Amino acid sequence: MSRIGNNPVAIPSGVTVEVKDSTITVKGKLGELTQEFEAVSVKVEEGNVYVERPSDAKDHRAKHGLYRSLVNNMIKGVSTGWTKELELVGVGYRASNQGQKLDLAVGFSHNIVLDVAPEVKVETVTEKGKNPIVKLTSHDKQLVGQVAAKIRAFRKPEPYKGKGIKFVGEILRRKAGKSA
Repeated sequence: MSRIGNNPVAIPSGVTVEVKDSTITVKGKLGELTQEFEAVSVKVEEGNVYVERPSDAKDHRAKHGLYRSLVNNMIKGVSTGWTKELELVGVGYRASNQGQKLDLAVGFSHNIVLDVAPEVKVETVTEKGKNPIVKLTSHDKQLVGQVAAKIRAFRKPEPYKGKGIKFVGEILRRKAGKSA
């Protein structure tokens, strides 16, 4: 029995949810998202979205909680939005942006220039004495996570000194260095 799938998703004010055939569309103040679904039924009643499965088959049970979570993420995204923050840890590591172009200096011979998707808003924060932070904001949770993972992949944090690009609040597993 899916515990996540059985919970209804509340629709906040200012958000509209439409179900047509096998597609759900969510509109809000921050944008519009669509998602196709299969093996479950989605109903909108009295300010809530209900996801129901037709049987207890393995495929139906697996997709029950999945589509409920996707609908919840869509509703939260168009009403409040999603934010990911990346921290650049290392001497000489810098980040700057001009519009949607993110310029990273992370210890390579040349800077990395990345064109970020137009749906994702990029912001860089640089304070003296602190590590630079890259903030990514959008209404699409999957897109924000994908862009953040791509940026992190340029220089993953290493386990000895912790240098690299990491998520803010991420706990790194550290290793002891050489013992003399």
